Amino acid sequence: MLDALLEKENAHLLEYVTRDPFGAHVFPGDTPDYSPDAFLADLDEQLRDTAPIHLWSYIPTCAYRCRFCQYPVVLVKGDPGKLTQWAEWNMREAQLWLEKVPSLSSAPIGEFNVFGGTPSLLPPADIARLLDFYRSNFNFGPETTVRFEGDPSTFTTEKLALLASLGCTKLSCGVQSFDDPVLKLCGREHTSQMCVDFIREAQRVGFERISIDLMYGLLDQTVDSVRRDLDVVLETGVNSVVCTKLHLKSYAETRTGVAGEKPAAWQVDSYRAKLARDGHFWPTLDEQYEMRAVLTEGLRAAGYVEHPTMYFAAGGIGPEKWKSIMVDQDRQDAEVAIGLGGSSSCRRSEAITDVNWQTYAAAVEAGRVPLGSAASFSPEGQETRAVKMALTSLQPLRDSLHRNRFGHSLRDEPWASRFRSLADRGLAVLSEDAVTLTPVGETLVEAIINTEF
Repeated sequence: MLDALLEKENAHLLEYVTRDPFGAHVFPGDTPDYSPDAFLADLDEQLRDTAPIHLWSYIPTCAYRCRFCQYPVVLVKGDPGKLTQWAEWNMREAQLWLEKVPSLSSAPIGEFNVFGGTPSLLPPADIARLLDFYRSNFNFGPETTVRFEGDPSTFTTEKLALLASLGCTKLSCGVQSFDDPVLKLCGREHTSQMCVDFIREAQRVGFERISIDLMYGLLDQTVDSVRRDLDVVLETGVNSVVCTKLHLKSYAETRTGVAGEKPAAWQVDSYRAKLARDGHFWPTLDEQYEMRAVLTEGLRAAGYVEHPTMYFAAGGIGPEKWKSIMVDQDRQDAEVAIGLGGSSSCRRSEAITDVNWQTYAAAVEAGRVPLGSAASFSPEGQETRAVKMALTSLQPLRDSLHRNRFGHSLRDEPWASRFRSLADRGLAVLSEDAVTLTPVGETLVEAIINTEF
């Protein structure tokens, strides 16, 4: 891969990975300043006849802010009243969506995902009330799954039992690392043993999918530390793993994720300089990609399936359809995210909920859906977005599917020359009906889709 990056014709790819943007599967509309009301109308039209969609409830509460975090979060340690208030605002916002998007109430929900923040901080009564509200007001069916997110310190035995009793079958947990010194530098307040204990207890309770987040490229993290992380994953048998490279470039600058109002601590130059003076270090670019290779190759060798990129599922349970609802070439259905900073989209347009908690709360109190911005996709933008998303699935890009959807072939311009260029540089293989990324292309897929198209 490094040989490919050093090729003159790939200088733009090297520049991309060196700048260190966040590789989220979020592609903004190409026509900005779109009316939020127009987005809601687009969404309503698409939801009148839809496959099951992914519904998100974002609870932005956290006990503390991690030093790498730039999401919009609200600190609530020691204040249960704030937790209850945020659950209440979330449900009130959901009611506003239902009023403005009438088709939303009948759209089948494939998965309901309560994420954050740290929603597992919510008191038991608020968790029960939140889940009951969504079940009562949205089209949950026998096939609907419910996922809940938290961190190891809040997923207590009692909380896990409560979630199971309320019908949650999936958990997502921000482990980040199993290396205690690395966790401490991140500002995390849990230990590696707490992470292992959470996995074991969740397995004992019987959750069908237990997903953990791992990060690489963290302060003072080494390749050997990441190897130990992999060893713990394989030893515990956790069945889903999401691997993320540390991102220090602003989400707001890249528009590939939802940014909070202030930078993460590690984005502040003076703080980074102090860390260096104190003898700390950031892994080099080649070390970061060696860490990625350790995780990717180790998980694949153990039978895990990667789909989409850097989302791994253990053999036997397969790729998670709700992780790929927006990226599979024949899907790309609507997603609705309710809560501070939520990112929602349909085929014609996308929108982000306000990230400032005061203006968010004021809008909800005033009876307005608190969308902070919206953008639409031109016909060309819709096609480009579909290709980008499909490539992140790491599955072959099928010309027949593209022709059925957009009326012309990937062998036509502007696509033909772009894919020939990728093939000439060893990043893709072309066949009669497919474009397939090579192993190097799969590793560099985020750079490819954000610089080539």
